[in-house]
Amino acid sequence: MRVKGWRMTARVLLIVWIVYACFGCAKKEPERTSVRIGVCLYRSDDIFINNIRSEMEKLVKEYERETGVRVTLDFLDAKKNQSTQNSQVERLISLQCDVLLVNLVDRTDASGVIDRVSTAQIPTVFFNRRPVEEDMNRWDRLYYVGSDTKESAVLQGSILVDHYRSTPSDVDLNGDGVISYVLLEGESGHQDSLIRTEWSIRTLKDAGVPIERLAGGIANWQRSQASAMTEQWLNQYPGQIEVIISNNDDMALGATDALERAGISSVFVVGIDGTKPALEAVESGRLAATVQIDLQQYARALFSIALSQAFGEEIPEEFPLEDGKYYMCPQQIVERPAG
Repeated sequence: MRVKGWRMTARVLLIVWIVYACFGCAKKEPERTSVRIGVCLYRSDDIFINNIRSEMEKLVKEYERETGVRVTLDFLDAKKNQSTQNSQVERLISLQCDVLLVNLVDRTDASGVIDRVSTAQIPTVFFNRRPVEEDMNRWDRLYYVGSDTKESAVLQGSILVDHYRSTPSDVDLNGDGVISYVLLEGESGHQDSLIRTEWSIRTLKDAGVPIERLAGGIANWQRSQASAMTEQWLNQYPGQIEVIISNNDDMALGATDALERAGISSVFVVGIDGTKPALEAVESGRLAATVQIDLQQYARALFSIALSQAFGEEIPEEFPLEDGKYYMCPQQIVERPAG
């Protein structure tokens, strides 16, 4: 009888344990009703960055309508000061943001940001300005969204190669067989500026296109600076400039501003980014061509990776990561209508 009683007790205990375990497995975490995303910008008046911001804000509104989850985006402008940005990261941490999106002021000085977010255990997605690999490997919840800078430059160079081969009069205005160009560079020491400058020109050289550099200068990605610089070159090299190669669209538009003031419409101007003002300028014929980065996909990648990290979920398969950290957005050439 003792044995039977023990067996009965054991069975009851086993049943109780199974029921408890099942209810434990079925228990769900309370559903999130809000997410807070901190966004650090290197400079809020950058056209490309503003385009991304606008796309993200559209995605947030759509997501809130579809899910009922409230999303707060806290945007902070570092005004090109890394120390300011480090302090802003501390501020966003104190606001208990679930995830941060950081557009670094100085990509070579990411340690201040990384120290703060890793200590606070807040996953962080860098964008547009890629930290060095050593910094990216310091914590396993750091990510990067951007575009392949070399690809941008090669595509830009290929635009000129194609025109030189198919319609040389577009880029060789005096018909001497040589493209005489000036180059608008983005920022001293910036990886995108360095790579775009190198590979756009190397693409021309590798294709065997004869080129002559008349001048080049740093316009800090800004339309007004590029406009003033182009005006100076037009006066310095009257009738000699055939092509203007720009590291980004905003500077390319600055060049077209100067050309229009001078009454010149024949110079072939190419940019990179595919910002809305640039695409409109290409469509109207003011700008010859640009390399368009898919801004909607860019914003979707940022928002989707941020949400996945905020909810502790896997990153969507739609955004495959290189080395588990990097997502590169697709790009394409956009040229003004023929004729």
